[in-house]
Amino acid sequence: MRLVFLGSPDAAIPTLRALVAAGHDVALVLSGPDRRRGRGGRRTPTPLKAAALELGLPVSADLHDVVGVGAELGVVVAFGRIIPAPVLAEVPMVNLHFSLLPRWRGAAPVERAILAGDDRSGVCVMEVAGGLDIGDVLAVAEVPIDDEVTAAELTRRLAVLGADLMVGALAGGLDHGVAQSSNGVTYAHKITAEDRRLDWVQPASVLQRTVRIGGAWTTFRGARLKVIRSEPVVERPETHTDPAAAPGTVEGALVACGAQSRLRLLEVQPEGRSPMDAAAWAHGARPDGERLGELLSGHDDSDDPRG
Repeated sequence: MRLVFLGSPDAAIPTLRALVAAGHDVALVLSGPDRRRGRGGRRTPTPLKAAALELGLPVSADLHDVVGVGAELGVVVAFGRIIPAPVLAEVPMVNLHFSLLPRWRGAAPVERAILAGDDRSGVCVMEVAGGLDIGDVLAVAEVPIDDEVTAAELTRRLAVLGADLMVGALAGGLDHGVAQSSNGVTYAHKITAEDRRLDWVQPASVLQRTVRIGGAWTTFRGARLKVIRSEPVVERPETHTDPAAAPGTVEGALVACGAQSRLRLLEVQPEGRSPMDAAAWAHGARPDGERLGELLSGHDDSDDPRG
């Protein structure tokens, strides 16, 4: 089948490679424009564009180039842009979406599933229609979500699973779609800096979900402190050394949380420094008795703290 492929991040690469390996004729790859990255401001391509060029495929950043290449179908994986109706009218498209639709339609389905404590996720091949992830579902595959998997790890797992699912869906034909139920619809809104802020009033098990989506942060002595890895401490309330400690109170690399729970910091990144072992940070900073999470004065928290 002659295809156009639309995407940008690493998560789109397994499907592109699988389609090429299956013998599909990818006439054009659409991806985001090159962007300036790093201290030198060097322009670099999206991960998908780099992979497409390695495969010897033509690449464009102009959506209107989709029309006129003779494609029978467009395949979309994490493209991140709205496809205009005139383009869809010329080239029908299917999308690989990283959730079990109709749950978590929208921009951040993997992160929202983890934050909500979902015990399962999956991928769907769906028709691209004139609305936010509302098209008929052509194929679906499900995976469990355990209490340790990060959003990055789950995304990679779903990307590989979805590549096989897409190849199978195209081989089986695209005339067997199932309309999505109107029950259980949820929306995966874009993750913000506030979503990544650690609220120490919450139990450690809830805070751990925030760490698992990546970019979790708090404050310490007037500066940001990123929490890269952590783990809830499993203990009986009566064994807590100070059950009355205010949320955010630090004892070594342990932080008091809501519901008389504690979170053990494993890897942190103080503002302006490289990531480091949390025990080494605690040894140098000596934060015992201080509290994390005090508001930053004069700091705009609307920015994504991941930089």
